[in-house]
Amino acid sequence: MCEDDHEQEHAGIGRRAVFVTGAAAALTLGSVSFASAAPRERRTRTVRGTLPPGSPDFVYVPVEVPRGVREIHVAYSYDRPAVPAGTQGNALDIGLFDERGTELGGRGFRGWSGGARTEFFVRADDATPGYVPGPVRPGTWHIALGPYTVAPEGMSYEITVTLTYGEQAETPRPVYPPERARGRGRAWYRGDCHLHSEYSDGRYTLAEIAELARAAGLDFINSSEHNTHSAHAHWAGLAGDDLLILLGEEVTTRNGHVVALGTDPGTFVDWRYRARDNRFGRFARQIRRAGGLVVPAHPHATCIGCNWKFGFGEADAVEVWNGAYTPDDEVALADWDGMLVASVRDGRDWIPAMGSSDSHRSPDVIGRPQTVVLADDLTREAIQEGIRAGRSYVAESSKVSLSFTASGGRGEHAGIGERLRVDRDTPVTVRLEVTGAPRCTVRFVTDQGVLFTGDPLPVSGAGTVEWRTTASYAAYVRAEVRHETAAGPLPGALAAFTNPVFLGR
Repeated sequence: MCEDDHEQEHAGIGRRAVFVTGAAAALTLGSVSFASAAPRERRTRTVRGTLPPGSPDFVYVPVEVPRGVREIHVAYSYDRPAVPAGTQGNALDIGLFDERGTELGGRGFRGWSGGARTEFFVRADDATPGYVPGPVRPGTWHIALGPYTVAPEGMSYEITVTLTYGEQAETPRPVYPPERARGRGRAWYRGDCHLHSEYSDGRYTLAEIAELARAAGLDFINSSEHNTHSAHAHWAGLAGDDLLILLGEEVTTRNGHVVALGTDPGTFVDWRYRARDNRFGRFARQIRRAGGLVVPAHPHATCIGCNWKFGFGEADAVEVWNGAYTPDDEVALADWDGMLVASVRDGRDWIPAMGSSDSHRSPDVIGRPQTVVLADDLTREAIQEGIRAGRSYVAESSKVSLSFTASGGRGEHAGIGERLRVDRDTPVTVRLEVTGAPRCTVRFVTDQGVLFTGDPLPVSGAGTVEWRTTASYAAYVRAEVRHETAAGPLPGALAAFTNPVFLGR
């Protein structure tokens, strides 16, 4: 086995071609070319260059792949100079597109690892987690670089591409988890729909996630790796009668993240656009065509590119609570409540709220929080229908259970996500039953704000709280269960909250 090392520079912005793919501007650098070689030989090329501040979101390095290649291996590095406080340093993501091209929403995607890995490989029978196995066909492949942030002095990078020649193995036929588990009929099912493993930037293995999900009392989870569907074909052996595994993706754009929840197996959703490109609607529709739900994630998160800027016109639900409860979750909760008021005012559909852990690695807690859904059975379709209808509440763990109802004087009755159809002045009784929330306080929130705050629950964590109102006084009522807080005006962190019950005709 021999190696043929060769280096080239990507020098000078003037020698690069800038093109538009129907989304954000992108940069294409000079090609890296390889000649044919004998089986078992390896050929290596190394390229270096510098990206300036203000570089496009995506920079493509074409790689000319000849016939007879068995494996493509890519390694990369970049400099990380010290920067002044308040200035962003260098961060460079990476991925791969095959000979079918880099067209937005096209078929050429072969993997993405963001900034989680410094090297990866792809061949017919295997690939690095985050990448998709498949034939290595001749043609122009593209290494995709994503300069997430660039220091003031620019970003110097080095990419080493190694081709291994020889006969290709057979690509395995993917096997996916079943779309149903053994449920309990119409019941409340607990799930965590935002999780990360080693198939993107997490450290958990898929087996560890499945084990921890079961330990957390979950009935279902959703695979949601950043910008890749590569984990889909690796979940089948971890599902079971007691755990439904839905498949999806966290579509991680520069203007916010959205969870594709429960899409068809093998569905890839592109992420290479910003709000200004007016492309999100196209990919939201793709998610729905693939049988999934569109769920904007952590809409008020403070990390770069995490804050949601696409609006909520395409959302089936919104992730209001993400991981450990923090101030940005409190802002998201308040913003969602404002959307409820707007839906009542405008007479339009409302957007249900969800919560998920967004777990990546220990000590992240899978199932904190979890969405508890009233569904007809433990199936993909039934869980999604319950989420879409808002028949759900969010709890910090499986220890917390809620029952929330509103009733009128003539036997009228409605639960979470439903409407109690009564006249405006008909007395309504709102009732919340809680278990697993010791010393927590119950609040009832309406379109006017918090109209009722109960006494702390006993140390047993169980209690029942009732409040009476009318539809003229409260267009909807939702419940919050909050922990004790230190002295001051701010409420305690959430232990649980419900989607609303609407009141009136």
